[in-house]
Amino acid sequence: MEIGITSFVETTPDAQTGEVMSHAQRLREVVEEIVLADRVGLDVFGIGEHHRKDYAASSPAMVLAAAAPLTKRIRLTSAVTVLSSADPVRVFQDFATLDGISNGRAEIMAGRGSFIESFPLFGYDLNDYDELFEEHLELLLKIQASEKVTWRGGHRPAIQNLGVYPRPVQNPLPIWIGSGGNQESVVRAGLLGLPLMLAIIGGSPRQFAPLVQLYKKVAMHAGHDVSRLTVGSHSLGFVAEDTELAADTFFPSTQAGMNKIGRERGWAHYNRASFNAARSLEGAMYVGDPETVAQKIIHLRKHVGMTRFMMYVPISTMPHDQVMRAIELLGTEVAPRVREEITKWEAETEQESTFA
Repeated sequence: MEIGITSFVETTPDAQTGEVMSHAQRLREVVEEIVLADRVGLDVFGIGEHHRKDYAASSPAMVLAAAAPLTKRIRLTSAVTVLSSADPVRVFQDFATLDGISNGRAEIMAGRGSFIESFPLFGYDLNDYDELFEEHLELLLKIQASEKVTWRGGHRPAIQNLGVYPRPVQNPLPIWIGSGGNQESVVRAGLLGLPLMLAIIGGSPRQFAPLVQLYKKVAMHAGHDVSRLTVGSHSLGFVAEDTELAADTFFPSTQAGMNKIGRERGWAHYNRASFNAARSLEGAMYVGDPETVAQKIIHLRKHVGMTRFMMYVPISTMPHDQVMRAIELLGTEVAPRVREEITKWEAETEQESTFA
């Protein structure tokens, strides 16, 4: 069971003070967070690509590359790369470069993203939203598979037997599909045999279990070894020494972030009742003391089937020391507890299967 952190490198006004930090400060902070995550034994750190004033990471590969020489073990991934509005050649080059700097720890998580600012910024038509993703993913996978590429699509200029460099340390460079739960995306990942990351930020994670089963069924039908495929969950969370302290600390920034996005999208007002429901055992938010959070992750593994868990913290600006403490607790107390329990559970399950 892999456990990691996702950050969108937010620069929204602080929910308590109203202060807005600079993009430069927040970028330096997130590098420190990646270094700490590596030191406390977390498996992966993901940076989300955004092109808005309230997020500082428009180029995840550059942020991750800044942390790469300062870390030893942790995997470094986008979360996600907005592939519809990105050039696949440049995406591969950036992450192959990161792979070289980190000596084989880079990953690409390709998705559509939840915001649309990148489309007008890079000159793409939103009417081509789906076609662009399919075409760019096809090209990205061709580059992953071969040094020399010949390819033709409907939106990007063709490539005729050209090399794409540098080549990564890993062969192949891992490419994930990130999805908010769209069935088409899940089927695509299964057909291609690509690892799948599901953004589970509302409702009950159990609602995603049929999608995980669909993904595995499609992958098996397509001839892929399902035992080698990874399914992950990206969910909001926060860890503190005490569950109520965690909730009281995390709620103000979460409410501010949810309501900011909600005003843009017409969502209902986010309040403490919504927050408390989400942090229940069957909710999609992982907030509490280390044992509470560990048990929720174990519950997710047993009942939904995830083998990678990414804690998205914070959704809105929080004091850096609070985020660092949450990362420390996730690595030193939550992750070991989860790994121990899951290893024991898997051994028991295998033994039961043997004697069945």
